[in-house]
Parts: sequence; structure tokens; C-alpha cells
Amino acid sequence: MLDELLGRAELKAQIVDLKQEKHHLERQLAAEEERRTDAVRERQEAEREVNQLQDRIEGLEERVERLSESQTERDELSVRTTQDIRGARRKNILDRIRSVETGPEGALTAMVTETVPNEIRRLLDERSALVQRLAPCLVCIDDAGMIAVAIELTAPPTPFVEWGTTFRIEPQWVAPAEPVTVAVVRSDIFALGVYDGSTLTHVTDVTTDVMDAHSKGGFSQARFERRRDQQIEDHLEHAHEAIETHLTENSQIQTSEVVVLGEKTVLGAFSDLAGRRETVDATGEPKSALEDAVDEFWTIRVSTL
Repeated sequence: MLDELLGRAELKAQIVDLKQEKHHLERQLAAEEERRTDAVRERQEAEREVNQLQDRIEGLEERVERLSESQTERDELSVRTTQDIRGARRKNILDRIRSVETGPEGALTAMVTETVPNEIRRLLDERSALVQRLAPCLVCIDDAGMIAVAIELTAPPTPFVEWGTTFRIEPQWVAPAEPVTVAVVRSDIFALGVYDGSTLTHVTDVTTDVMDAHSKGGFSQARFERRRDQQIEDHLEHAHEAIETHLTENSQIQTSEVVVLGEKTVLGAFSDLAGRRETVDATGEPKSALEDAVDEFWTIRVSTL
């Protein structure tokens, strides 16, 4: 009662209210401090993650740059020399490579089609990329680094890797080991012969005067094309008959041993008579065209690595 008379009761009530408000504010302040601490911690964690990501990005960028430089170096690699060789020169060059003699296990010969063998990678290092680029090819490398060549063969064997004292280059990989029947066919010429890997023997030939241009006047364009197509068809029939006659007269020859070369548009007419058909650019008179076709088909490419 005295407090009420003196007005202290109201003041005490205000003090209690203020203390409660203070306590509430202190709790808010503590909560705010906690949130601020959490925010600082989260910000620091985020900064650490950002730094880690930046380090990874820089590392990946450096790796990409190294790979790009490495790819550029590989792209800039080139063979030292490249030769297309045929005929007598083909034999001379290959005999020269075969003549190299090394110590035991000093000459590596490998037929590469897709994957470059580890033996070649170890010997050539970054230049093994050239082998990948040239494949399929036969690779000859000696352990002293004096010889390193890749040969694109006419009749490549299945992949292999072997070491020896000399390089292994089988004759049948570059030219026929036995005589083969070979023909060149174009829409107006045909020639047939027998090739034994060094000598070409002429058998027969056919030349047809095929209309090669349509002049104004006279035949209509459609009639001209029909006549020309008929002339080509007759020519191909004569060529087909000539091969059949040769095979009949030489019954020991299998159609799989016959090679027909020439224009891509006419080769389909000989699918039943030839084991191999290939497009070549041989032109001119039948005999010379046949010689050129044989030389082109059995040309090999030798590249020094």
C-alpha cells in the first residue's frame, strides 16, 4: 500500500515491463547475432566453394590448352617424304628395305589397320600419330632409328606385330605372286591381259566407236542418248564375252583371280566375272590403257616417318 501511496507500484510495474522488453530485445539481438554468424559462415563457405570451383576451372582450362597445343603439334606433323612407286622401281625400293639387317629383335614390322601398337608408340613417340593417319599401312622401324617407313600395300595382310633381324615384306602384298587375269574397261575400249607381277602379256582388246556428242539437227536428244546407250551396252557385252572366252580357254583360272579395272559406271557389268573391281583413270589406246591401269592398281605408296 505504501508503494501505491508513494507511486512506486507503477514504477515497479514499468521496471518489470522494461526488463521483459530488455530480455526480449536481448533474445532478438542474440538471434540476430547467431543469424549474422551463420550468414558469415555461409558466406565464407560459399567463398571457399567459389575458390575451389575457380581452381578447377583454371585446371581444366590449362588441360584444354595443353591438349590443344598437343593436337596442334600432331596436326603439324608431316611425313618426311612420300613416293608412289610401281614396276621395277617398286621392286628396287622394297628390296632395299628388305636388305637392312639388324641385331636380334632389332627390326620391327607391323601391319597397322586401326590401333597403333605400343611398340610403334614407344619407338616413334609423338610421330606415331603419322602412322594412325596413314593406316592401313605396313610399318618398318629399326631399333636404332635409322629406318622408319610406312607402306600402303595393294593386298595388305591381317594385322600383326613382329621383331626380327630383317623387315618382313611379302611379295604377294604388293604384286601378284601368281599370274592373274586383268582387264581394263571403259565405255569405248577394252583390253585383256595376264600380269605376273613384273610382266604384262596382252591377250585381246576391243574398241567401239561410241557417239560422244550430240550435234544440233539430225537425231533428237532422246534418240541420240538411246543410240549411245545401246552402243555402250553392245561394247560391254563384247568385253564380257572376251573375258568369258578367256576363262573357258583357261579353265584353271577362277573368277576370283580376275581383276577388272576402269570406269566406275561400267564395272558393275563384270561383277560375275571378277574377284576385284577398281576404278582407275587409264585412258588412251587399249594396250596402253591396260598398262597404265595395271601400273596404277599395283602402285604402292612409301612414306618416311
